[in-house]
Amino acid sequence: MTLALFDLDNTLLNGDSDYLWGEFLVEREIVDAVEYKRCNQQFYDQYKRGTLDINEFLRFSLKPLSLYSMDQLLQWHQAFMKEKIIPLMTEKSKSLVESHRAQQHTLMIITATNRFITEPIAKSFGIPNLLASEPELINNRYTGKPTGVPCFQQGKITRLMQWLEHHDETLEGSWFYSDSYNDLPMLEIVSHPVVVNPDERLAQHAKQMNWDLVSLL
Repeated sequence: MTLALFDLDNTLLNGDSDYLWGEFLVEREIVDAVEYKRCNQQFYDQYKRGTLDINEFLRFSLKPLSLYSMDQLLQWHQAFMKEKIIPLMTEKSKSLVESHRAQQHTLMIITATNRFITEPIAKSFGIPNLLASEPELINNRYTGKPTGVPCFQQGKITRLMQWLEHHDETLEGSWFYSDSYNDLPMLEIVSHPVVVNPDERLAQHAKQMNWDLVSLL
């Protein structure tokens, strides 16, 4: 098995699904528009600086899920996909996924964004494997709390290693695509690290390491 691993936000997508879900909630007035928008932007800025407290952010971002039924949330997510996500799935990103599929590589998205947001996106790309931050779900209702190891920074490696052990696989020959310096630990353990429209710090590091650099815009 050769793994082709993809970060999602600002990598396969030309935008950040986590941030945009927050914007969607604000636009629909599902949350307090002023306060939620302020906090959503603050957390996004922390993410880009590499200073995000992932557990604090998950408590913030998962709380709205706990306030509504699964049916209502899924209705909103369908609209979110149509309005916010589908336009961000570029032809280059789709072609990249298909090129790995044609080589019979095992496709996986590995993302800090929670599963509620990302699972339908992974399905839209036809990617069967997803490692994401997990929201706690009890009796088909979200509690607003995260569960397990957040799939962020070093946590991505922890989650991936658990998956590899469970499937009796290795990272031999593996690929990983990412835009973010937050994913440096992951990029350093795969056979073929590829940076995608990288942030400034990652671009500098990638140049020093002579890593491949691509644009999916």
